Amino acid sequence: MESKNIIAAIALSTAVIVLYSLFFMPERTVTNKDLTEKNKIEQTSDAPSLDQKETLKQISREDAIKQTERIKFENQSIIGSISLKGATIDDLIFKNYNTDLKSNKKVTLLSPRNVENGYLIESGFVTSDKNIDIPNSESIWSVIGNNELTEQSSVELSWTNNQGMIFKKEIFLDDKYLFKIKQSVINSTNNKYDFYSYGQIIRNKIPEISNFYILHEGLIATLDDELIEEDYDDIQEKKFSRTAQKGWLGIGDKYWITSLIPPKDREFKTTFDYKKKFRANFIATEPLELNGNSKIEEELQIIVAAKRVDIIDGYAESLNIDKFDLTIDWGFLYFITKPLFYGIDYFFKLLGNYGLAIIAITICIRLAFFPLANFSFRSMAKMKALQPEMVRLKELHKDDKIKLQQEMMALYKKEKVNPMSGCLPILVQIPVFFALYKVLFVTIEMRQMPFYGWIQDLSERDPTSIFNLFGLLPYDVPSFLIIGAWPVAMGVSMWIQQKLNPAPTDPMQAKIFMFFPLFLTVILAPFPSGLVIYWTVNNILTMAQQVFIMKRTTVKTVN
Repeated sequence: MESKNIIAAIALSTAVIVLYSLFFMPERTVTNKDLTEKNKIEQTSDAPSLDQKETLKQISREDAIKQTERIKFENQSIIGSISLKGATIDDLIFKNYNTDLKSNKKVTLLSPRNVENGYLIESGFVTSDKNIDIPNSESIWSVIGNNELTEQSSVELSWTNNQGMIFKKEIFLDDKYLFKIKQSVINSTNNKYDFYSYGQIIRNKIPEISNFYILHEGLIATLDDELIEEDYDDIQEKKFSRTAQKGWLGIGDKYWITSLIPPKDREFKTTFDYKKKFRANFIATEPLELNGNSKIEEELQIIVAAKRVDIIDGYAESLNIDKFDLTIDWGFLYFITKPLFYGIDYFFKLLGNYGLAIIAITICIRLAFFPLANFSFRSMAKMKALQPEMVRLKELHKDDKIKLQQEMMALYKKEKVNPMSGCLPILVQIPVFFALYKVLFVTIEMRQMPFYGWIQDLSERDPTSIFNLFGLLPYDVPSFLIIGAWPVAMGVSMWIQQKLNPAPTDPMQAKIFMFFPLFLTVILAPFPSGLVIYWTVNNILTMAQQVFIMKRTTVKTVN
């Protein structure tokens, strides 16, 4: 019966995936409205004059940074610099995150435009008046006063055109990942002009991505309460454009987000497109009127962050950013996934280890499903007691399938047994299992977090293998043969659990079900070790509960 439950679980998991892809994936919406300011952003961010492909091959990130004068910035979370050429944020490193467990090299996110993996942020004003010079990617800005940006401080940049206008940017950095840019235009003439504020993120190429169905990596936004997720290949095929009253936009990686929050209470048009580079940009749809001898000013916010839940939720609340928590891909089971994370995080703070936190949350889940499991196990115990009678009926009516079904149903009714009741706990737990997988896969809190012994990263697979006796033999095995100690423990626990359940009366089914523990061990070996630990502990707790219930049921039946 438990093997049948496993088949049902796999089938339902597949159904969940298919139904999600068919009905819950956000639809791409493209607005064909041609605003008067169309393409005005592009004139401010021209590509380098040299052949781009040739240039990107020849220059390193370090050399590109040295080519321009810069303002350095640093706080407790990030370090980098802002190029005075174009006033772009194009150099950012996360101080608290290493690229991998065996390296002290820090994660680098933003890089100058003229290197292969260029990734940068620009902002400013554009105008429909072609007679007005506006700063672009080649413009050299001047520093006014302080030339270093530190925690809870600001710097001021200035650029002047030939028509008597001064463009200024005051850039503020908080103690984590937030840049606030107050940008202004001062008009010293008697003429009147219209200006539109804009911001854009440019990425030269697709980074290394997981390319897995449960995680979105690419261009993202929430516009008027709707989540927009566009993959890189989608944007290469078709541009996305929409006008909204509120929201944010950005480019998201598995663990990192680069985002723009447009000025408040201003309608803006968001565009995702690809023209040899990926662009996520916004531009105001209504102009700011700059009268003679006056000034216009607007503020936008930039968050370039590690996707820590407390950080993302903190910015969403303190800055009143609509649905900014969706930068973390909680998925369509949001209502299960996020509370599950908070539960694990609570136990982590209590126990000091995410592996122990996973075990603790497993116990809590078992307790929550305890009454349901009790009902199921009682039914299974009765089913096991009925096995001899079921075998007898199959022999008696082996040539009459209809009669056999009638007799079986009569037997179930007489003994008050529901053969499907054993499936119910499995069906209920599938969303929880999927949500836990999601938590382990997408949250940076689990990244590079160790358990005890050989597990150094709960978000990665168990690195040991049964084929070299878990490291005792002096050779490495191919990746497809890495079946670690925890997956083996899970398979063994599943095999023992299977022995507690009623055996199928059909010999062919019995042989097929015999291989299920082995099959799932191989399938789950590449999964995050934290998930395999959850499943193993869950199996052990399930067996303990099942043995207890079956003994009680057997005693009551004898009495």
